[in-house]
Amino acid sequence: MNVRVLLIALWFALPAGAQGFAGLGQGGAGFALPQEGRIFDFPEDHGPHPDYRIEWWYLTAFLQGADGRDYGIQWTLFRTALAPGGPQVWMGHFGLTSPERHFTGERLARGGIGQAGVEVAPFAAWIDDWRLAGPDFSDLSLSARTEEAGYDLALSATGPLVLHGADGFSVKSESGQASYYYSQPFYEVSGRLDLPSGPVAVTGQGWLDREWSSQPLEGDQEGWDWFSLHLGDGHKLMAFALRGGLGFRYASWIAPDGTVTPFYGDALVLEPLARAEVAGREVPVRWSLALPAEGVALEVAAVNPDSWQATLFPYWEGPVRATGSHAATGYLEMTGYE
Repeated sequence: MNVRVLLIALWFALPAGAQGFAGLGQGGAGFALPQEGRIFDFPEDHGPHPDYRIEWWYLTAFLQGADGRDYGIQWTLFRTALAPGGPQVWMGHFGLTSPERHFTGERLARGGIGQAGVEVAPFAAWIDDWRLAGPDFSDLSLSARTEEAGYDLALSATGPLVLHGADGFSVKSESGQASYYYSQPFYEVSGRLDLPSGPVAVTGQGWLDREWSSQPLEGDQEGWDWFSLHLGDGHKLMAFALRGGLGFRYASWIAPDGTVTPFYGDALVLEPLARAEVAGREVPVRWSLALPAEGVALEVAAVNPDSWQATLFPYWEGPVRATGSHAATGYLEMTGYE
């Protein structure tokens, strides 16, 4: 059995009753569980938390090319523990989107043998030769490529880290399932995309999410719709809605100085406006998003509706533009559309 087949088999070796998108609704018995009131410790919390079952380093960037066109990139490193104190499996995802094409890549690796991992100081997160690294979390470089496309980018943070929910304790269900969740939404990005048509110089804004938990979803929550937006007036907005079960909605309204105001439930209004057939599924690709308490009323549209990540656990992920009360750019992720 080759390594890829072995790792896929291990990843699917979830306990009986595993539920929710990608098994994120399964019980976290034997693993640590997030608790409200934890004090974050930086830079240590940029590194792995092996006592928890699932964790990710998740970077997106909305970019504009020297050719005047919109682009987007995604780079993600996932870590999962297959059992308490047991083997660690790593998975990397690559996405690169233009208005006409979407490129996807995926890597899988075992922990403990150098193929993948995260180090804190200096910071480095890697799987094979895909690498996000720098002297610290505010000054990073990113390099990854597939057979068809790639990117080499520099990221410089112009604002602070932000904690979501209750000081980083991010509730995901009415029953209290939660994760630890913080972001760096203030990256200025520059560099180069390598496309089949040739290289393109790009600049833009990036957003890096850090999240870890052992059971972040309820078993009947089938997926989520997640938005990260850079507004033209300097504010940032992170918003998500969990689908299935009783549902759950949350938004972080982030001021230009990094101050976060949290909103829950009906304070966030999300409604699909248009759907497209993507990979044989009907997926919303245009949304109405409102946060009335902050005067936000947006129409959010995909740059490329066909931004499907055909990975082990498939999902939609791509750059978006928004109009309405504010001009905005950013990213949309949608999971659980089967």
